[in-house]
Amino acid sequence: MPTGLTSGRLNKPEPSTHSPKANACKIQTTMVADSITHMRIATAVTRLISSHAVEKPLILIALFVQILLLSCNSDKPPMAPAVHMRDSIPVMTTYGVSKLISDSGVIRYKVVTEEWNVYDRTSPTKQTFMKGLLLEKFNQNFHIEMYVTADTAYWYDQNLWELRGRVCVWNNEGTIFNSELLYWDMTRHEFYSNQFSHLITPDREVEGHSFHSNEQMTVYEVNFSHAIFPIPENAEEESPIDTTQAEQPVPVEKPERTPLPKAPKKAIHITEPPATGNPHFRR
Repeated sequence: MPTGLTSGRLNKPEPSTHSPKANACKIQTTMVADSITHMRIATAVTRLISSHAVEKPLILIALFVQILLLSCNSDKPPMAPAVHMRDSIPVMTTYGVSKLISDSGVIRYKVVTEEWNVYDRTSPTKQTFMKGLLLEKFNQNFHIEMYVTADTAYWYDQNLWELRGRVCVWNNEGTIFNSELLYWDMTRHEFYSNQFSHLITPDREVEGHSFHSNEQMTVYEVNFSHAIFPIPENAEEESPIDTTQAEQPVPVEKPERTPLPKAPKKAIHITEPPATGNPHFRR
């Protein structure tokens, strides 16, 4: 990772001790006894000098012996047990980090995290962010062009990020990416993941597995996917209506009314009365 400025509280891990309480009490008792012995010798030498009972060379010899007794000790200092799993202990732990990262002399990234651990004995060496990560990427004008958040993050010395747990990537083009796992290769400037991924762009929405894209997420590949694409409406519905024609009333032709046919007159037939044998008289 490029170098940068860091603000936070730096705590170097102390070597863990697993000595029994008995050894601790023994060491403490020995140290107290040595201190008492040295005090007694110093008191005796002081009395001897103040009494003027000895000559000057003897006084110098006594002072020399006192210095040797005070500086030398036969007992070894207390030592903690050796740490065999050195790669499991971070060489540096920092809390409350807000770090600016520069690239070629230009500030390009900002990292905000609650806990930052640096491991120098792992293979490869790595840095861990176990309590969440917020990363901001700046453009040449120092404007934010991308956000990256994750619950847990790992940075390896191959310039590779491993983001886990509620990973979200947002850029200023309106693209939003969500997944549970995402790798970011900062050398090749690309993202990839083999977990379920959800991508939302201004013109479509894609879900699937085996996600791979460039750093801007404009060129991407998603396998086992399904997507939602907006379909434009018909051109006739989208074309504007001519208001001048709409305001003019359309003439309606009245259908011609044809006269109903008259019912034919019923013909009346006059029949002669039946013959009765009596003569009929005509007027």
